[in-house]
Amino acid sequence: MNRAQKTGVLLIAAAAIEMLLFLYGAMRRSYLALALPVAAAMTALTALTFWVGYTMLMLEEEADEDVVEAAVQPSAE
Repeated sequence: MNRAQKTGVLLIAAAAIEMLLFLYGAMRRSYLALALPVAAAMTALTALTFWVGYTMLMLEEEADEDVVEAAVQPSAE
């Protein structure tokens, strides 16, 4: 797993934990007038973070630059 994929996994885990902690806090009290708009914004941000993490996780590893340059440049014969 490359660095971008590891970062993606961390973003996914952080987004999931963040949302669970927020929902737990919102369920403890009945502040619906404040909690509903904040919950909507928090859900949108969490979904965006999850999506970015998932996208980073699914990235293909890039080829080494030396291999790419060797494939592009003709050999000197």
